[in-house]
Amino acid sequence: MVTEKGGGCMPEQAHPAGDGVAVASRIQQLLLPKTPPACRWGCIGVMNRMATALGGDYFDFISMPDGREMVFIGDVTGHDIQSSVVMSLVYGFLHHCALTVDNPLSMVSQLNRFLVRFADHGVELDHHFSSTLFLGIIAPASLRMEYVNAGHVPPRVLRRNSLHRLASTSPPVGFFAEAEVTTGFFGFEREDRLLLYTDGILDASNGTETFGAERLDAFLKTTAGSYIWFMDELAAALRDFGAGDPPDDDCSAIVIDIREPGTGA
Repeated sequence: MVTEKGGGCMPEQAHPAGDGVAVASRIQQLLLPKTPPACRWGCIGVMNRMATALGGDYFDFISMPDGREMVFIGDVTGHDIQSSVVMSLVYGFLHHCALTVDNPLSMVSQLNRFLVRFADHGVELDHHFSSTLFLGIIAPASLRMEYVNAGHVPPRVLRRNSLHRLASTSPPVGFFAEAEVTTGFFGFEREDRLLLYTDGILDASNGTETFGAERLDAFLKTTAGSYIWFMDELAAALRDFGAGDPPDDDCSAIVIDIREPGTGA
């Protein structure tokens, strides 16, 4: 797993507000998974590089009571302190929701209503209570994924030399009180590679151009090897491209290499 955080060292005599940000950053890092889950049906790697001490990218894996595995990745509007607050709300809500709700459609619909209610508390701040989100639940026995893509950059599935893009099935959460949310489905095959990521990777700039979707697609098609090697190479590709360090926007990615059907729903 590649986990990097932008930002310099704290000065010895830090301002109390700076101390607060440092502690808040450590708390936020505690929310994110330290290691991907171990599962028989796939191998999982992650990368997280933050633009500042606090950010709006979030992701996690949740094992469902019936043996299915939930994976989600999202990007709250903006970054820095305000986005980290909303990120924490979203993260906590999804974890709580997973205790009683077993499908992406209901989870995302409930999250949308939750954020809209918060946005109604202050019109001048309502744009902060929004996020893109991809949430999928994978059944190990069938390798079938049920998902909602709420305005998130389309995940890629590499199958041999063909790319499949999992396009949006709903608007981002938090924008519309009565959002039209629909479900998508994808059936994985052995040796498929699923790549989930945030737009900070596409928007990474070298001062002249952005990394962009075409470079990401070419990288995905031409980079073989293990999931660990893939994540290391993705971080290296961004550095070689000349992207900022720390990045201008939070950059997160999850790669899942499908192995074979396993136990579970």
